[in-house]
Amino acid sequence: MAGPLDGIVVLDVTHVLAGPFAAATLADLGARVVKIEQPIVGDRARASGPFIDGESSYFMSINRGKLGATIDLSMPEGRDAFLRLVDSADVVLENLSPGAMRRLGLDYPVLSQHNPRLVYAAISGFGQDGPYAHKRALDVVVQGMGGVMSITGEPGGPPLRPGVSQGDITAGLYSVIGILAALQERERSGLGQMVDIAMLDCQVAILENALGRYFATGEVPQPLGTRHPVIAPFQAFRTADGYVTIALADGRQDMWPLFCSAIDRIDLIDDPRYEDGWVRSRQWDVLEPIIAEAIAKRTTAEWIEELEALGIPCGPINTIDQVAHDPQVLHRGMITDVPHPRLGSVRMTNTPVGLSRTPGGAEQPAPDLGEHTEQVLRELAGMSDEEIAALRESGAI
Repeated sequence: MAGPLDGIVVLDVTHVLAGPFAAATLADLGARVVKIEQPIVGDRARASGPFIDGESSYFMSINRGKLGATIDLSMPEGRDAFLRLVDSADVVLENLSPGAMRRLGLDYPVLSQHNPRLVYAAISGFGQDGPYAHKRALDVVVQGMGGVMSITGEPGGPPLRPGVSQGDITAGLYSVIGILAALQERERSGLGQMVDIAMLDCQVAILENALGRYFATGEVPQPLGTRHPVIAPFQAFRTADGYVTIALADGRQDMWPLFCSAIDRIDLIDDPRYEDGWVRSRQWDVLEPIIAEAIAKRTTAEWIEELEALGIPCGPINTIDQVAHDPQVLHRGMITDVPHPRLGSVRMTNTPVGLSRTPGGAEQPAPDLGEHTEQVLRELAGMSDEEIAALRESGAI
């Protein structure tokens, strides 16, 4: 069955991570995504390891499900070919430096004249305007500037970058949200619009409780390890053979008495210093060593068995290989094998968006450089074989 975005055509003029991840997400949901790259050179992510028989696993993971076309947008012939594609496109997605598409004569004001229904999404480090607009930014830069790294790590330790490029990934996800919102609004107005996504803005948006606490108290949040800032216990504890996460979120039923019973410390149940999660978090320097000592006496599996029986949320700290073989992850189809013309198949993550009637998913491999250029120009731009041959002769494709 066709995906929910079947019939939507996306011109993907992106490179490396944030933009390609966004475009791959749209492809997973059924959009027809055309990845447009510079002839010969291509997306520099193609050179990123590790490699599987010469193929970049990095590139394949974030460019799956796309058609591949090479067009030199700096050449007049290439520019004209791109404009013909724009005439039949729904979305143009780019993550070039602000002003780059304008210098090519292909920015939103130009493209919207050719196709007023076009949704144009631009991802950049700091947005299309403002004092930082032309500063260069990669993931670690915006994570640092956006405050995330200042609250990541152990108390008193150096700032830490999370183990995924969430600065890029977050911007990619917000760009998908913006594109889908603009497409929905187009159903009412008949007009497209520009979606301006700044990686720094996205980092500020996901600070949620950290900024909320700062505005409420004036206190600057600090790194807390795996702790929650206002609920306790809510973190990872060392066990006899590893770690277990335990989360006693406040709600209609405070599970503190059950937890105290499980760790054989019923004397803590009625202690007024620990009456709810917020109060416990204020007394955590005293309480944490008590709980840590108790948890360290048994294995992770033993704690999970006992705490789950009491209805207390808990879980192990899985390594990546354990995640890849987790029965729930596999049951939900989050690991999938995508067919590949040379490698047989490539194992990668699937879409987490579950839809009952029009499901999407990772089904097609990433394209070779320029693999579908002629097909795209013929089907979407309406070019003849003679026109395509002339473009190839000129070096524009």
